[in-house]
Amino acid sequence: MYPILFMVSTAHLLNDMMQSVIPAVYPLLKDNFGFTFTQIGIITLVFQMTSSLLQPLMGRYADLHPRPYSLAVGMCFTLTGLLTLATAHGFLSILLAVALIGWGSSVFHPESSRVAQLASGGRKGLAQSIFQVGGNAGSAMGPLLAALIVIPFGQTSIGWFALAALLAILLLKRIGDWYKGELAAAPYRTAATASRPYELPKRKVRTAMVILTVLVFSKYFYIACMTNYFTFFLMDKFAVSVQDAQYCLFGFLAASAAGTVIGGPLGDRFGRKYVIWGSILGAAPFALLLPYANLSGTIALAVIIGFVISSAFSAILVYATDLMPGKVGLVSGIFFGLMFGLGGIGSAFFGWLADRTNIEFIFRVSTLLPLLGVITGFLPNIEKRRKP
Repeated sequence: MYPILFMVSTAHLLNDMMQSVIPAVYPLLKDNFGFTFTQIGIITLVFQMTSSLLQPLMGRYADLHPRPYSLAVGMCFTLTGLLTLATAHGFLSILLAVALIGWGSSVFHPESSRVAQLASGGRKGLAQSIFQVGGNAGSAMGPLLAALIVIPFGQTSIGWFALAALLAILLLKRIGDWYKGELAAAPYRTAATASRPYELPKRKVRTAMVILTVLVFSKYFYIACMTNYFTFFLMDKFAVSVQDAQYCLFGFLAASAAGTVIGGPLGDRFGRKYVIWGSILGAAPFALLLPYANLSGTIALAVIIGFVISSAFSAILVYATDLMPGKVGLVSGIFFGLMFGLGGIGSAFFGWLADRTNIEFIFRVSTLLPLLGVITGFLPNIEKRRKP
């Protein structure tokens, strides 16, 4: 059902574009309010934790009691948060604004991931990639639009992004209409449509989930450093302007969006374990080189890293839902929650570390994280157990 997949992907684009405005305006907020790197990290921590803590609960509730229009309702929280951020006058009001945006995200991701799998026609990797590429494209557009709109015109111009929230609400209302019809016509589709093609002992399932959690940690701790501090790194080491640094961040995020497209289909074809392995561990050599390159080399390496490492998440999420079929919302909530929560903790940690050392040091430390991709080898080869 490609029209539904593209609509939910577009809604994901708008949702994550609005969210990515938050780290994109950090240099502006830091100058306007005199925030320390620690305060910048706390802002991200509040945003990411409100995005993450509720997601497993919302996902499990969606598995048991689907609410087709909850997606549009959740987007109203994001709309309110954007308007609050545009008019915030201090640290606490900014924390409230990012918390509201985070709450909107906690509703959006688990339910929309269920919609994507419901519309997948069995090609879950492809459907997850289509859904995920919208989010990554939106994350890439946020810094670009911030450079073009917010940096020149100031904090109040964040309010213009409310138009994107209104468009997303309209799209999600349309998706809700379709979703409601599907639930009415076929109630059994509220659970995962695929039957369990294999049985793994619970101990092996738990071990695999722990390994996937460590992999998500390595990926999103590293991405937190890149997303939130890459602009500061470029400004500090190469004396580039705020606007030019935002364009470089856009390059990293755009490459991440492009890499997302290939992860799901490759996982469908060759096995998700091998895509995860090649994505995270494959980014390690380029990450290790980045802190020591010149400006051109740094930008080129950032683009390569973004492309390679971004293909992992679709494969991780579908692999996890294969381990726990019938719990798509719960698993999606857990892993989207981990993505946001670990990103928030990583941002706060690297902000704290940057205040006590320097911005270049945290990039030397963070480059070790993709090496954890080696533990992918301990995941069970569940694709071999599938029936043709």
